Amino acid sequence: MNPSILTPSPSSSHPAILFSPRSNLFVSLSRHRHCHRHFRYRISTVRCCSPNSSDQPAGNSTSSDVFGGKKELTGIQSLVDSMSPPVRLVSSAVVFAGVVAAGYGLGLRLGGSRTAGVGGAVALGAAGAGAAYALNSCVPEVAAANLHNYVAGSDDPVGLKKEDIEGIANKYGISKQNEAFNAELCDLYSRFVSSVLPPGSEDLKGNEVETIIKFKSALGIDDPDAATMHMEIGRRIFRERLETGDRDTGIEQRRAFQKLIYVSTLVFGEASTFLLPWKRVFKVTDAQVEVAIRDNAQRLYAFKLKSVGRDVDVQQLFSLREAQVLYRLSDEIAEEMFREHARKLVEENISTALGIVKSRARAVRDTSHVIEELDKILAFNNLLISLKNHPDAGQFAPGVGPISLLDGEYDVDRKMDELKLLFRAYVTDALSSGRMEENKLAALNQLRNIFGLGKREAESIMLDVTSKVYRKRLAQAVSGGHLESAQSKAEFLQSLCNELHFDPQKAIEIHEEIYRQKLQQAVADGELSEEDVKALERLQVLLCIPRKTVEAIHAVICGGLFEKVVKDAIAAGVDGYDADVKKSVRKAAHGLRLTREVAMSIASKAVRKIFMTYIQRARAAGSRTESAKELKRMIAFNTLVVTELITDIKGESSETAAKEPIKEDDRQTDEDGEWESIQSLRKIRPSRDLSGKASQTEITLKDDLPERDRTDLYKTYLLFCLTGEVTRIPFGAQITTKKDDSEYVLLNQLGEILGLTSKEIVEVHRGLAEQAFRQQAEVILADGQLTKARVEQLNQLQKQVGLPPPYAQKIIKSITTTKMAAALETAVAQGRLSIKEIRELKEAGVDLDSMVSKSLRENLFKKTVDEIFSSGTGEFDEEEVYEKIPHDLNIDAAKSKTVVHELARSRLSNSLIQAVALLRQRNRPGVVSSLNDLLACDKAVPAQPLSWEVPEELADLFVIYLKSEPAPEKLSRLQYLLNISDLTAESLRASGDRLADGAEEEEFVF
Repeated sequence: MNPSILTPSPSSSHPAILFSPRSNLFVSLSRHRHCHRHFRYRISTVRCCSPNSSDQPAGNSTSSDVFGGKKELTGIQSLVDSMSPPVRLVSSAVVFAGVVAAGYGLGLRLGGSRTAGVGGAVALGAAGAGAAYALNSCVPEVAAANLHNYVAGSDDPVGLKKEDIEGIANKYGISKQNEAFNAELCDLYSRFVSSVLPPGSEDLKGNEVETIIKFKSALGIDDPDAATMHMEIGRRIFRERLETGDRDTGIEQRRAFQKLIYVSTLVFGEASTFLLPWKRVFKVTDAQVEVAIRDNAQRLYAFKLKSVGRDVDVQQLFSLREAQVLYRLSDEIAEEMFREHARKLVEENISTALGIVKSRARAVRDTSHVIEELDKILAFNNLLISLKNHPDAGQFAPGVGPISLLDGEYDVDRKMDELKLLFRAYVTDALSSGRMEENKLAALNQLRNIFGLGKREAESIMLDVTSKVYRKRLAQAVSGGHLESAQSKAEFLQSLCNELHFDPQKAIEIHEEIYRQKLQQAVADGELSEEDVKALERLQVLLCIPRKTVEAIHAVICGGLFEKVVKDAIAAGVDGYDADVKKSVRKAAHGLRLTREVAMSIASKAVRKIFMTYIQRARAAGSRTESAKELKRMIAFNTLVVTELITDIKGESSETAAKEPIKEDDRQTDEDGEWESIQSLRKIRPSRDLSGKASQTEITLKDDLPERDRTDLYKTYLLFCLTGEVTRIPFGAQITTKKDDSEYVLLNQLGEILGLTSKEIVEVHRGLAEQAFRQQAEVILADGQLTKARVEQLNQLQKQVGLPPPYAQKIIKSITTTKMAAALETAVAQGRLSIKEIRELKEAGVDLDSMVSKSLRENLFKKTVDEIFSSGTGEFDEEEVYEKIPHDLNIDAAKSKTVVHELARSRLSNSLIQAVALLRQRNRPGVVSSLNDLLACDKAVPAQPLSWEVPEELADLFVIYLKSEPAPEKLSRLQYLLNISDLTAESLRASGDRLADGAEEEEFVF
């Protein structure tokens, strides 16, 4: 039969439904249109009542609601229903026989003949046959009606047995494939499936697939027919979705359609791919089908997960795995859902604990309930970890493992502080006994992983809590005398750290902090008393604080107070450094118990900062005079303030400091002659009796400024001493006011402030003298010639600027050498200087390496070698070319040899071409000279025999060279190079001079 067409008999009370695949609509036969509407209305009503019978239809009222009321039989149908198939057949035969007999008798009686009797028998027999046929034709309808009434009257449709359904068919002697009977089966199945599927707004309960499969098996309906009913239900839902204008109703219908797809897929299993053509009929994609299956599987699995609590066991995990496979849910999604479920269970504990913590301030300050909730979390996490390591873990539901709050309610920044609050509470409880147990430490690590706290965050919380507990226990040990009575303080403190699992380094920092606080309290009045010192020493011994650490703490705290006093004293300035300031400095320096080195270091830092301020102003000044004035202010500040400050720090009197001898060791060098020769140096010589008040030399800017900057500042003030103060007046004029030697006293003090050594000072003075001497000497020696008159003039200039003679001679030599170098460079570039002249200059002591650049010396070598190859002598001295000339020019010998070979190769072929050209010009001397050049190139780089287009010209070259009476070895080498055989050479020697005959000269072939 065609499963798309359900055609009951004309007497059936059910509508005949015809499906058009192209229109996706139900099309009712016109004569049963009213009945069809009633059928659709009943199915919708049944589905609305499905929540009340979600497991299975129960009771007659429920079955009648699902399958409709009982079908009444007509008179003949009742008669057929009361007869068994054999009785019905016998009755039909008896009726037919009786009618035939009655017809024959009636015809015979009326017609009076045998023929009339036969006619009557035929006529009434036909009527009897029609009645018998009508009786048997309504048998399928009666069977279908009885099937309907049986199913509708069943208390439990799912409990129907396949044998009962087959018994109904057998009772009436029909096959289950009978069209009417099969149509009733399909109708019953369609009604049942529609009743089992929940409405669009409700989720599946999980037993729908099993219920439908059982009912389908009980009915004995074939999969293709059942699949057709599923598609029919889909068409009805699809049509209702298209017809509805309500958005919410459309969403419900879409969900109902998705549930139908999911349930149908599970009912038919692998056969659903070809039995349920969703894509072709409803124009849905494979992805949409997959989404429908996935979403419904997720909902069912989520419903299954609700039964899993914090006491999950192995059987529940097995059951979950079976449900996952049954629901066709992927492992990835199942794993994610299980982890999410476990996370939500933990989040419930966290929310409860947070509620207690936040309300604790208003209620009882008891954290036992908080710890209880956190212990539940840890117990659940341990249970999941143990299940993950179970031997049968591969058969468990995916996702069993440690709990994590990632991607959950508490995986946000604003919730992280709340998790830290709970973690802190657990740490506090773990340390409530004054020690940290191993099991508590492991629990804290698990709790940190569950909360997703970073290692640094967790360590910070634990450090904070543990530090407080450590301080508390340390205070108890000190106040109770346990620490002081301990034989080893270090072992006692180490034991305390071990009990708390506290980092000893952090404990040391706490000790230092305690000592620092004690010291701050002691110096609150500005000085340390003897009692304070003893108390601090006792605390240092108890806490095992090293001496260097104590000194560093004193340097920071006491040094900070002393620094403030020093800054106030410096800020008082030149006029404000009075007796009160001196008293406060002395009190701070000695009352704070600072060592002299620390006190001087603090003072040095503050003073050098002021010095740098003066230096910056001097650099920013617009002229040398303004810069010198700023430097003078710095010198005055050093003399009047800094010197007094250092004296007060040391606890000395000003008179004692003034009587200290000037140290000359730092300023004495081996350059005593220069101190006397340079006029400006003589005025600041250390041994000179400089008038003025002595100034300190301990604080300098040696480490704050580079040497270049310090010498530039010194040079600026030296030029000011030499030139005097320049004052500009209107009309562009200026007045120079010379200074006396007292400025050199300040210059000497400036050198001390800048931290310049004696050598550096001498270099500055000498540099200025050299600069002045060079400027005027270059004018005198403009042409580079040094005459007697110019020598006297230079000697007088040297004495005038006070430059030592050796340095003056060095400058003079530099100037003359530069002039000479320029002349030599020009001569070499223009080719006016040969190797012979170079050797003469070297013998005269001229340093050619510094006067002539390397590139020019290499060019000179190349030019010399080229002259050798074009000299026409045929000689090549390897020692001269490869060793002596490079040595005289101070160039690389290996590189020079390469240059020679390159020149020889290029000149070799050129010499042959030149010789042939001169031969054609009848220039015999030129031919001989070119052949000698050829031999010279061959000596540098031995060549192979040469080729020429006209062999007779090579023979002529050989003959001409033969007549020049060369050395035998040269002639033999030329014969080889010109590729002339011995026989030809002998013939040429015997023939004499071929060029003597003028007629033969005209026969030269060009």
